Amino acid sequence: PNDYTVGWICALSTEYTAARSFLEEQHSGPDHVSPNDNNDYTLGRIGKHNVVIAVLPDGEYGTASAAAVARDMLHSFPNIRIGLMVGIGGGAPNQKHDIRLGDIVVSAPSNGKSGVFQYDYGKTIQDQSFRPTGFLNQPPAALRAAVTGLKTQYEEEGHQLEDAINNILERKPRLKKKYKRPDQRSDILYSSAFVHPANTEGNCTEICGNDTFNILPRRERPKDEDNPLIHYGLIASANQLMKDARTRDKLAAEMDVLCFEMEAAGLMNHFPCLVIRGICDYSDSHKNKEWQGYAAMAAAAYAKDLLYRMPPNKVEAERRIGEILSDALNSRANICVINEVDGNIKTMRSKLDRKQDLEILNWITSTDYGPQQSDYLNRRQPGTGQWLLESEEFKTWMTTEKQTLFCPGIPGAGKTILISIVVNHLMVKFQAESSVGIAYIYCNFQRQEEQKVVHLLASVLKQLAESQDSLASSVRELYDNHNSNHNSRRTRPSVDELAKALHSVAAMHSRVYVIVDALDECKTIDGCRKKFLTEMFNLQATTQVNLLATSRPIQDIETEFQGSLSLKIRATNEDIQTYLTGHMARLPSFVQDDPSLQTKIKDAIVQATDGMFLLAPLHVDALAQEPTVGHIELALQKLPRGVDEIYGQAMARIQSQRSGFRELALKILSFVVHAKRILSSTELRHAVAVKIGQPKLDDRFIPGLNIISSICGGLITIDSESDIVRLVHYTTKEYFDKTKDSLFPEAEADITAICATYLSFNIFEGGFCQTDDEFKERLQLNPLYDYAAHNWGSHARETSPLPQEV
Repeated sequence: PNDYTVGWICALSTEYTAARSFLEEQHSGPDHVSPNDNNDYTLGRIGKHNVVIAVLPDGEYGTASAAAVARDMLHSFPNIRIGLMVGIGGGAPNQKHDIRLGDIVVSAPSNGKSGVFQYDYGKTIQDQSFRPTGFLNQPPAALRAAVTGLKTQYEEEGHQLEDAINNILERKPRLKKKYKRPDQRSDILYSSAFVHPANTEGNCTEICGNDTFNILPRRERPKDEDNPLIHYGLIASANQLMKDARTRDKLAAEMDVLCFEMEAAGLMNHFPCLVIRGICDYSDSHKNKEWQGYAAMAAAAYAKDLLYRMPPNKVEAERRIGEILSDALNSRANICVINEVDGNIKTMRSKLDRKQDLEILNWITSTDYGPQQSDYLNRRQPGTGQWLLESEEFKTWMTTEKQTLFCPGIPGAGKTILISIVVNHLMVKFQAESSVGIAYIYCNFQRQEEQKVVHLLASVLKQLAESQDSLASSVRELYDNHNSNHNSRRTRPSVDELAKALHSVAAMHSRVYVIVDALDECKTIDGCRKKFLTEMFNLQATTQVNLLATSRPIQDIETEFQGSLSLKIRATNEDIQTYLTGHMARLPSFVQDDPSLQTKIKDAIVQATDGMFLLAPLHVDALAQEPTVGHIELALQKLPRGVDEIYGQAMARIQSQRSGFRELALKILSFVVHAKRILSSTELRHAVAVKIGQPKLDDRFIPGLNIISSICGGLITIDSESDIVRLVHYTTKEYFDKTKDSLFPEAEADITAICATYLSFNIFEGGFCQTDDEFKERLQLNPLYDYAAHNWGSHARETSPLPQEV
């Protein structure tokens, strides 16, 4: 056993086969292994290194299994000094990283951190941001030096990985069917919004098709470019498979992740290894096994080349991994790691509990403000909003117990974006302190039915509960009381029950920050807003809660906050200047070439906005349409100063478009203004594509998101995170409340006809669905079906005579 210095871990039998095929010499199996070692080993030589290869037990995946395999390997082969984790993973392609199927991702350290980190997937889904729970230790210096040397070699000479794979397949023809490179035409990157049909078997290219509308175009790789390409960077690891393209894109954008996988984090802190992943899918719903064999081969081929770059004496100079693990086990600071790695039964139990915990949290409420937080923060112009964080009022609120800060502001002052900055500031500051709880709510006039007092309390409870290392017993009891065997009705908790659980969970934190945006948009019927504030103030009286709220300056709301800290929100001239500087590129090129004209534009817009940040982007949109310097200067003299005037100007621009764009824009706005609930972008795109009287939807009439955004005069916005379409601001809704009857006189009749036509499509002739799975598939394949079925009657009640389609 002491002859072997390189430990190579695989997760799947496919990876194991690929690894074994690259051994230049295979040794007989070990005569004996450590007691309780359940690993299967293959021993052999690559270059001048003796290598031991182990595979996870069949059917077991994830960090716990990887940790158990590594632990047993080190017990049976105590002289291992270099660790490799080699296999397949899901790629995260974007404009910066042209990752293709069959490419290789190598974990590359940067900024003092290793190339692999573990994140908590359950928490990720709540706020769409990474919550790192640990970084894999840096690979040994000899391994990192070899990576640099191999990278340089490949840059100068190219690589021969494809030839190496083909040579093996010629020697072992039985492997060709599964491990050869698939037809390049099967490498399809689908749009993030296009989801693989549920419960379907077979080849993805056959099921999902080659409709260019759903496929992201990519350039053809030049013949002189290495294929597969090698990418070096960050690999993200969790206990759940990443199979949601939108989540993939969001998480990858935050930390420049190149690859997602499920095992490497199990080796964190005690198994210094390099992770090498061949890309077999794109971490989305379109998963198939066609590329797994080749991807495993590519990763193994790279690992072999890497070992050839490492002199044996450099490997021998590294510490034994077993010694490093022993140090970890003897460290009181790492006692939690010991429990996770050395007590595999406890680890598996913890995984099961965590799954149930997530089910309970989602039962409390399915409302998720995380996508809104991410979307608002992404809309922030870098450098703006700093004045609020640096104000004495905010600093006092941050540092004083049981403090309340009320931030009134006129409509359009930028309150919501500022709140997203505050939330982000708190999350960054306290990300390592689980004893500090953070909960936030974005009230919205279009979601009042989802924001009753029970919903608001449930959301605060869920956010505080999920920040704890384990689920509070009060939350579990709340769930059990409403979901026990004798309670077949599956009831929902009352306000009093939620408040009681909330007090219990809040008391478990050393400090709690609750942030509520746009209280003026909170539901006022049944006293919802007042009841919610009463519960928050009661919570503050008994626990360490700091409350921050924004609102329009409304007397009833201001009365609730008498005696509290107050900070007026108003768009500062500096912030508006910063925003405008960052958006000059949206104006015609002759503006960008004329600094003095840019200064005129900025000064005029700052003066015209008068503290309303909302007006700045609308003014930029208007000026972007002007054809000459003279037209822009003339427009600057007549910049509208009120929201109604600027919205009227936007509608005039919409009406002046050529007929096709004008009709589509009015149809979009009419649907958004009159919709009975918020629409997803896919629902809206299908709605405006419906042709009255037709028996099916013609995909050729579905507009792209870029068209929708560009023709509606800046009056709607598409949240990139939550994928919903909404009016740009509450004041926009107020404007249309006053003008919709004249702007869209036939709206209700038109929408009724659209819904009735959709429900009459031939695809629904078979009647109702026989199974839940069939129903889920129907909703997925027919995006407007849910809205039309639920709401056609509500629209029909508001029109007379009824359309023929009804």
